[in-house]
Amino acid sequence: MAPTLPAALVLLCLPLVAFAKSDNADRPNFVVIFCDDLGYGDLRSFGNPTIKTPHLDRMAEEGQKWTQFYSADPVCTPSRAGLLTGRYPIRNGMTSAKRGVFFPDSALGLPGEEITIAEVLKQRDYATAAVGKWHLGHHPQFLPTAQGFDSYYGIPYSNDMARIKGAPNYRLGTDDPDYYADTNDFDVPLMENERIIEQPADQNTITKRYTERAVEFIEANQNNPFFLYLAHSMPHIPLFVSTDFRGKSQRGLYGDVIEEIDWSVGQVLDTLRRLDLTKNTIVVFSSDNGPWLAFKTHGGSSGPLRAGKGTTFEGGQRVPTIFWGPGRLPAGVVDGLGSTIDLLETFASLSGTSAPTDRKMDGHDLSPALLGKGTSPRNEFFYWTKGELHAVRSGPWKLHVVQREPVNYGREAPMDHPELYHLEKDISEAHEVSATHPEIVADLTRRLEAHRTDTADSLPEQLGARTPNFKYRR
Repeated sequence: MAPTLPAALVLLCLPLVAFAKSDNADRPNFVVIFCDDLGYGDLRSFGNPTIKTPHLDRMAEEGQKWTQFYSADPVCTPSRAGLLTGRYPIRNGMTSAKRGVFFPDSALGLPGEEITIAEVLKQRDYATAAVGKWHLGHHPQFLPTAQGFDSYYGIPYSNDMARIKGAPNYRLGTDDPDYYADTNDFDVPLMENERIIEQPADQNTITKRYTERAVEFIEANQNNPFFLYLAHSMPHIPLFVSTDFRGKSQRGLYGDVIEEIDWSVGQVLDTLRRLDLTKNTIVVFSSDNGPWLAFKTHGGSSGPLRAGKGTTFEGGQRVPTIFWGPGRLPAGVVDGLGSTIDLLETFASLSGTSAPTDRKMDGHDLSPALLGKGTSPRNEFFYWTKGELHAVRSGPWKLHVVQREPVNYGREAPMDHPELYHLEKDISEAHEVSATHPEIVADLTRRLEAHRTDTADSLPEQLGARTPNFKYRR
């Protein structure tokens, strides 16, 4: 007996449904949660004794905790450029001796010819959204919507910029762990796509509102592959937090801020669980650089690492990182090397797309290590900041040839000779051993020179250009 028309239609559609499910399984969703100035020692799962991070702790238990993962640079703008393009920032002019990051009067941004993770994933029809801090150029031609993202909601640069003339100097209050600034003292804009929707942005609720937008994007795209880049403005100073979390942490205001970020991570992961997307989504949690130690109790902790933000010591660039993908990524601790520069190549591999082949790329495909099928292919990392090559790591060895004052970045400190450290045996970079290992110094010096040669054709400095009196469209 022939099937009825409805049944026949059902049978006809079944292969299409199966194909769609199979196709989506080959195109996992990606979520990158990126904090600003979060230190290696700021999470309970990375050793903090007082800040409560239950959602991130669970994420680390169910996922992979990478203990030797590096940001592309120890300050904001170049770090974000490295993550999104898979290239050392020196290659696209996103690091400069003149200005370390973009400011509200900066004229330029990430060059349009650069290819971002969002643009790579667009090859396979991913929906893409950027939520939060951008800091790669605030003019329309440099915003996320010009760099492969379907939408943008967030503050385009650091939350301490554009301080109102005559407003109290926030930096003078950071001896007090509970000192709280007025959000109206900072004339930073909240943008939706290319338009300002609020200025000054109410930063008291900024983490909460970023989270709501992130959840909305996931819900709207639950039936299609998506890439969400959620870049929190916190815990960059000035610290702001919603009333639900203020005064709740033993660590003071800084702890309040981290605990709200932990809540935000919980909201994102709970949404993925509720929508049955956990087996087809990979979430990465990390930070753009280490903690801003100059701000005392309002800055974070590097844990066992030396120094912090702005330096090329481990505390400046080794960042707490968790990969999460239940059913796809085996849980455990990964001690192999990795970097935010590797995310583009890794996502391209996992999604069946192609990374750019028309330019020099610096990332590695971490998928063998993530999938439990091998070890990390990264064995080398170069430490750049402000247009200078400061150090190289190869295996456990790290050679410093330039260093900056470890308390407040930007100040040069003299170096009589290159300094060598064995990072596996001396995680704190406390014992300099170049005198007893001249052959290692010679090898790493050759690697540094080869890398300098390889980056010699990089773009000229861009961060120094300024444009006054720029006005947004409202």
